Amino acid sequence: MVSLLVLNGPNLNLLGVREPDVYGRETLEDIMTHLGKVAAELGCAITHRQSNHEGDLIDAIHAARGVHDGLIINPGAFTHYCYALRDAIAAVNLPTIEVHLSNIHAREPFRHLSVIAPVALGQIVGLGASGYEWALRALVRHLQNSR
Repeated sequence: MVSLLVLNGPNLNLLGVREPDVYGRETLEDIMTHLGKVAAELGCAITHRQSNHEGDLIDAIHAARGVHDGLIINPGAFTHYCYALRDAIAAVNLPTIEVHLSNIHAREPFRHLSVIAPVALGQIVGLGASGYEWALRALVRHLQNSR
C-alpha cells in the first residue's frame, strides 16, 4: 500500500478564518478529512501534520524516509526562503508535490519564488482545497507508474 506524508506549514492551522477571500472557508481539518476519503478510494494511506515551526517540518521530512513513499507539502510562507526545508526534501529523495491554495505566481512579487519547486516533482497552485486532491491523485499515479 502506498503511504504518503502530507505536511502543512505555518498559519495553515488558521484556514477557514485567515483571509478566507484568499485561502477559502474550509478548515485544514475539512481538507484533511476529504483527503483521507480520497486516499481510501485510491487504496493508499496518508499521515498528515501541520506545524508553524520550521524544525518540526524538517524533522517530519527526515522521519518520512523509509516510512512513506512520497510527500505532499504546503510549506506556506517557508516556500519563499526556507532553504533548510528544500534541502531536507532533497536529502530524503521522496517524490514531492508542492501545493498552494492560492496562485502564488499571481500574488505579491515576494511570493512568486519557490525554493521548494526545484526539488519537487510538481507544483499545484491556485486551485484552493482541491489542489490537495489533485496532488494526491498525481502522486499516487506517479508512484504506481514508477514501480
